[in-house]
Formats: sequence, structure tokens, C-alpha cells
Amino acid sequence: MGLYDFSLYDLICRNARCFRNRPAWFEADAGTTTTFGQFKVQVDRLAAGLQQAGINTGDRIGVVGKNSLGFFQIYGAAAALGAIVLPINWRLSADEMAFNLNDCTPAVVFVDDEFGDVVSGIRDRLPSVRRYFSLNDTGPFDAFGKLMVDVPLSVEPVDADVGLVIIHTAAVAGRPRGALVNHTNLLCASLHLNYCFGLSPEDVHLNLLPLFHVGGLFMAVNAFHAGAMNVNMSKFNAEEAVELIQSKKVSVFFDFSPILGSILDEQSNTGADISSLRAVMGLEAPETIERYQKRTGGCFYNMYGQTETSLITSMGRYDDRPGSAGRPIPLGLVELVDEADHPVPTGEVGEITLKGPMVFKGYWHQDQDNAHTFRNGRHHTGDLGRFDEDGFLWYAGRKPEKELIKPGGENVYPAEVEKVILAHPAVAETMVFGVPDLKWKEGIKAVCVLKAGQKLTKKELIEFVGGRIARYKKPQYVQFVESLPEKNGNIDREVIKALYGGEQTHND
Repeated sequence: MGLYDFSLYDLICRNARCFRNRPAWFEADAGTTTTFGQFKVQVDRLAAGLQQAGINTGDRIGVVGKNSLGFFQIYGAAAALGAIVLPINWRLSADEMAFNLNDCTPAVVFVDDEFGDVVSGIRDRLPSVRRYFSLNDTGPFDAFGKLMVDVPLSVEPVDADVGLVIIHTAAVAGRPRGALVNHTNLLCASLHLNYCFGLSPEDVHLNLLPLFHVGGLFMAVNAFHAGAMNVNMSKFNAEEAVELIQSKKVSVFFDFSPILGSILDEQSNTGADISSLRAVMGLEAPETIERYQKRTGGCFYNMYGQTETSLITSMGRYDDRPGSAGRPIPLGLVELVDEADHPVPTGEVGEITLKGPMVFKGYWHQDQDNAHTFRNGRHHTGDLGRFDEDGFLWYAGRKPEKELIKPGGENVYPAEVEKVILAHPAVAETMVFGVPDLKWKEGIKAVCVLKAGQKLTKKELIEFVGGRIARYKKPQYVQFVESLPEKNGNIDREVIKALYGGEQTHND
């Protein structure tokens, strides 16, 4: 630990002094408010309890749960101890959960009662886990409250360069990778957003995205960093969200389609006052953005980022350059390079690379992957983009080997879905790709060739996939064809997209 380190726990201590009696967290489900001073006391009690349970610097703490005050307290307690939080996407299948947990060998796991049966079913496959705790204080595991002990917390200062959280990315070649983000990464990214948004203690953030997602964690920390209140929803509901925006004067949130559109639709039905919503950041269709700005007078911010860049790489007001991802953030050097890693001229497409304090520490125990992504002193994102003459970044898709589909903000690699489809005994060939979707902005489509004499319905195939990996990864659209065009002995992905892509109005 050095003189110039600043950790998430340091921020918690700072805010307990600066904003002691101001509200830090509102639990919508329970209707309870926690101040910054109370939050620090709770974090200290939990950290002391985890110490007594044998948690030390570098140990991993698994969490399978929906957004809650307890979940956010775990981040704080881990930060105090120098431990690493391992949040698990609860939408994953049991097998996927087991893989991600075993990949990082947590010492303890916290579980919502809702997911107790799933986790109980994989306990014998998790040899590293010494204890399980219930986030709800009920169910098959030890009560969360047992860890909240009233003993003085004694910890050594934490190096801000150590890991804070491991977030698994979408599976590349069938294998998820845990991206290790440290304190500096997260807090530096948070300061950038505070700068761009002009956040203050008077702001209120509606916490919609899950805390297992980099966007959910980033926004919750960002609001906390500014001394603003987090209004937490354990599960998104448009009617409740509109009520909270009106009653709590919510001013900011992060959006993935169809969140903003459903809020605007609900507001149209009720006439609720959502004029406090001054800033929304994320990915959304232009018509929804313009509807929001016209109705509220607020501003939508486009952005580009990934888990590996602590969410944020570039950002800008939608109206400044509609369709762009804004300009690079102040402490981020973005360069676009060709296959030989040479910079490309303005206006030409190249791979987006980044250097700066937001860049993650690397993939957990993936030395080969790390050597590849961090080559030549920059993080290579696998994404493509171009700069215009004014320095605005325009996203241009993924490199072929890292093609990505983002239904509702989730990351899905086609290769993972294709692998599952090809496991069906009736399927000979398949290609999976993203298509425009009115609800999710991007949907998943599978074009398949059946083996001779085999029969299979679209519904049967969709359910087959949904029963083996997370259901959000199953295709919404399936099309059976006689053959798939090839190029140089491989499936010609671009031709197939041209033939069978476009907006899908039904499962054709």
C-alpha cells in the first residue's frame, strides 16, 4: 500500500465523514433508507465477521443474488479486507454457474433464497467453498446476519492495485473468462462519469442493472462516489420504476433497451411526472432517445466501453453527434489500429485499443489471453471503430473472431450458441448471428441445416438450447435452410447475414 493509493473502502470512510446523515441507499422492496454513516458501520461489522470466518486479502467471495443493500455491503467489506468479489449472473444455467465459481475458487458464497436450490444442487462440485450464507437470512444456508459482528475492525490499508471484482465475460470458444478489475480501475472510471454528468449529492440514481454486471456495479459506485443516493430495485418493473422516479426525484440511470422505452410507455399511460430524469446513459434506439429528451428535457449520453475498460472508454451527449459513441474520456488514449497494429487514418475502420487507468488487470489465470490482449502496451478490445474529423468515435462492429450479440445488454458470443445447437442430433450445420429486434434492439437468430431424414421444429430447437445454457442466450429466431453458402471451405458468414438477416417481424 502506498501513499497515493485510494480504495473503495477509503471512499466509504471519506463519505461517512462528508455525508454522514445523507441517504446513501434506499431499498424499494422494503422501503428502508441507509445513510452514508450507517453504511460504513454496516460494512465494518460485515468485514469483521468475514475476518472471523477466515477471509483474507486475495480470497474470493462469491455472490449469487439480486441487487440489495447486502450485496453492496459485500463489495464494501471485501474492499476493506482486500478480498475479491465474484458476482455470478443468476440467469446462467447451473452448469455455467458451477464453471464460473470453480474458475475463481471462492472461499465463501452468498446466495439469495431464490437461487438456493440451484446452488445447493452444485455444492458437491465446488470444493473450494468453505461456507455458504443466505443474503435473506433464511433458507438452507447460514444467516447473513451472523456475520455482522460488533467487534472493532482492524485491517491493513489495501493497495488500490489489487483486485476488487472478477466479472466473467461472455464465453469465447465456449469458455467464459473472468475479468479482474481493481480499485483504481473502478474509481477512476467513476470520476470520469461524475465529470461528464456533473453529478452531485443532490442527484438520485435508480439502480436498475444487476450488480453482477459491470454497468450495475459501476453506476452504483458512481452515485456513491458523488454522495448521491442509490434507489435500488431488486427486479425491474416499469410501473414501479416510474413511481420511484416521480417520488424519489430520480435524476440518472443506465439504460439498455427496452428499459427506457418501457418507462416512457408507462409514463404515457399514467401521466406521472418524470421530469427529474435529467441524464440517461447507455445504448438505445434513436427514436426512443429523442422521445425521452423531448418529454423530459433531459439529455441522453451515448458511450462505448466493456467490462475490460471498467465500462467506459468514450462518452458524449447524443445531440452532439447522433449515432456516435462520443469522444474518448479525458484519461483514456484510444487508438485505432490495423492487423499489424499500425494506426489507421481518420475515417478508416480499425480495432479499438485503449491505454489508461480504466484498463482491467487481466483475465483470471489466462496468461496467454492476457499476452494477446495487452500486446504493444495497449488493451486490444476486439471491437472495430472509426474516428471522424472531430474526434468522435463510431462503433463499427466486432472483429470476426470476437463477433458479439447484445440482446438487452447481455453479451452472447455466437460460437457458444452454435456449439450447443450442433449438439442436437438432428442438426448438421448452423450459423448464429445478431438481427434487429424491436424489443431487445438486437436479437439472436440461428440458421440451420438439418441432417438427411431428420425433423425438428423451431420451438423444439429453441427449448433445447435454453435447457443447456442461460435462457437469454437461446435464439429468438430460427430458420431452416437446405444448405449454407461457403467460402474457402468455411461457412460464409457475411453472405448468410445478407441472405437471412434484417429486421425479424416473426420467428420465420
